[in-house]
Amino acid sequence: MRIDLHTHSTASDGTDTPAELVRGAAAAGLDVVALTDHDSTRGHAEAIAALDGLPDGPTLVTGAELSCRLDGVGLHMLAYLFDPEEPALLAERELVRDDRVPRAKGMIAKLNELGVPVTWDQVARIAGDGSVGRPHIASALVELGVVPTVSDAFTPEWLADGARAYVAKHETDPFEAIRLVKAAGGVTVFAHPGAAKRGRTVPESAIAELTAAGLDGIEVDHMDHDAATRDRLRGLAADIGLLTTGSSDYHGSRKTCVLGEYTTDPEIYGEITRRATGAFPVPGAGGRSV
Repeated sequence: MRIDLHTHSTASDGTDTPAELVRGAAAAGLDVVALTDHDSTRGHAEAIAALDGLPDGPTLVTGAELSCRLDGVGLHMLAYLFDPEEPALLAERELVRDDRVPRAKGMIAKLNELGVPVTWDQVARIAGDGSVGRPHIASALVELGVVPTVSDAFTPEWLADGARAYVAKHETDPFEAIRLVKAAGGVTVFAHPGAAKRGRTVPESAIAELTAAGLDGIEVDHMDHDAATRDRLRGLAADIGLLTTGSSDYHGSRKTCVLGEYTTDPEIYGEITRRATGAFPVPGAGGRSV
């Protein structure tokens, strides 16, 4: 069984529509795929509808990747199978999402001051209907020939945390995120906690504190974790009682990873679904439910 619990669509910063992502997951031989757009559930309905035309389509896990910050360090919290209409969590997601446009415009202004001729119209065109974010600005820098790839824009020179063109946005306290997701019947997994190439990471002591507050798991097998980091995180999870997941963090053509590049153990997936009460996985049209 092949299970990928972290993907993005055009509802945030991926390049595949939700329907294309579901079809791509089927083509990649995935049994389960989670749609986890940044601070958004707008792609869920389209992804669910796309299952109707796929006799061998995967089971869809609905979710989101929540933008959080702890002691000045940005982190992402994957939330699975929560009630998307639960008022408190919905209000917090909207607060984060609404801050994305002024933040993007602030970064564009800083880039202009640095001599980069990026415009809001260009970034808005790239973002389309998605929640605008740094990857869209990074794509604009690639279009302008400033950097060769999107990943190369996430450096201290350009868009990394604290970089020359960085602008902060509203981000949720992760302890509050866990509380809100739990109240909405969902399950929480700390995304790529050891991705040091992205900037500062939280210490293991903080992960232990988040676990005590109800964190369910950590994403271990991820493209931004080397073998030593995976071993360390797996050991930490065993010590403090966390589930461990593996995922592609697929963004379509915006990143080099492919669907199913890393996967989650079926027993872990089963435990996630057992813990969730806010929503349930949606089986493909062929009736496959796992």
